[in-house]
Amino acid sequence: MAAIPTMRRRMLGAELRKIRERQAVKAEATAEVMGWHPSKISRIESGRSGLRTHEVNALLDFYVVHDPDTRAALESLAREGKRRVWWQPYNDVLTPRYLDYLSFEAEASAARSFQTVLVPGLLQTPDYARAVIRALKPERPADEVNALVDVRLARQNAALSREDPLALWAILDESILHREVGGRVTTAKQLMRLAEAADEPNVTLQVLPFGAGAHAGMLGPFVILKFPVQSELDVVYAEGLASSVYLERDADRAAYSATFDRLRAAALDVDPSRDAILRRARGHS
Repeated sequence: MAAIPTMRRRMLGAELRKIRERQAVKAEATAEVMGWHPSKISRIESGRSGLRTHEVNALLDFYVVHDPDTRAALESLAREGKRRVWWQPYNDVLTPRYLDYLSFEAEASAARSFQTVLVPGLLQTPDYARAVIRALKPERPADEVNALVDVRLARQNAALSREDPLALWAILDESILHREVGGRVTTAKQLMRLAEAADEPNVTLQVLPFGAGAHAGMLGPFVILKFPVQSELDVVYAEGLASSVYLERDADRAAYSATFDRLRAAALDVDPSRDAILRRARGHS
């Protein structure tokens, strides 16, 4: 079974909540009419539970929504189980938290990333990705490592080469340019790939130099995923060794957005960043 696209559940829930609130209908009243436990409305509107298309239509009937375009759009969001996603062939080697992240990224219009140790996955070369996966998951057999590398490459293509490519703004700690991953040749090629990516219209790269000293991102890496139209669905993703955290509260999003802005101001501008990357590439070659 394909992974359920978490983001589409959240989009559906957010739209249904807005419709209910516009109609001035209480969640308890909706649950009573639908014959559901009151907590189900909360789970649906927060994206924690999905809906079948006939349930969506029943809700829209209750909310007196007859616009065919609205109904068709919400029915499409509800048909998650039938929606084939690019990562479906790799489900057996992907963890639930990675599947969740892929579903968020697939719907996002922009990503703002701060990385302290590794090149962002969306910009990794195959050899660099393989070295990282082997270091992080030494117990994985070679065929699974190769599959995970394939996932990384397919993810890059899906996000950065689609018709409306993801707008990626990545800030890299300077230490990333100095750490050899997979050997000197692999590292040099990876840095050249970063320099090439810096010339792509949908990619912005900045290097946070050692000279910046203490900075706003010292607590660790994070990614802010932004979604078209529905800014209230923007999410902050922070990954740890054993768990990942998605932060969705307005206060959390605002705090991380402010942190990213401070990091952007402290980092080298785009052209000096590209020059720094190229210098280190020559140093590794």
